[in-house]
Amino acid sequence: MAHNFKKLIIWQKSMDLSDMIYSYTEGLPTNEKYNLIDQLNRCSVSIPSNIAEGSGKRTKIHFAEFLSTALTSSYEAETQLLICQRRKYGNEKELMKILDFVIELQKMIYNFRETVLNGK
Repeated sequence: MAHNFKKLIIWQKSMDLSDMIYSYTEGLPTNEKYNLIDQLNRCSVSIPSNIAEGSGKRTKIHFAEFLSTALTSSYEAETQLLICQRRKYGNEKELMKILDFVIELQKMIYNFRETVLNGK
């Protein structure tokens, strides 16, 4: 079931998301260094990492499990970004762009997972 993960659009876009989040967290308050900043950065890295790891699994079911983990990490990132929005942290325009991007990526990961599982 091996895929070249670097050619997967969801992996490429999740790498872009990670870059966007790392840039965004640079503008967050320093007192969030070990809270939101660390958590956002870690879950943004988790998304492409799970896509890559899953792409090497032997069965489509195993690959789909890793895609599910990537998807749940994206929900975690979205929640943390919404907390930033509520706290009025960082650049609001940048935050809205990232939130739109993460929602688009969630749809893509979900649809790809369904394709992997169902061959649609």
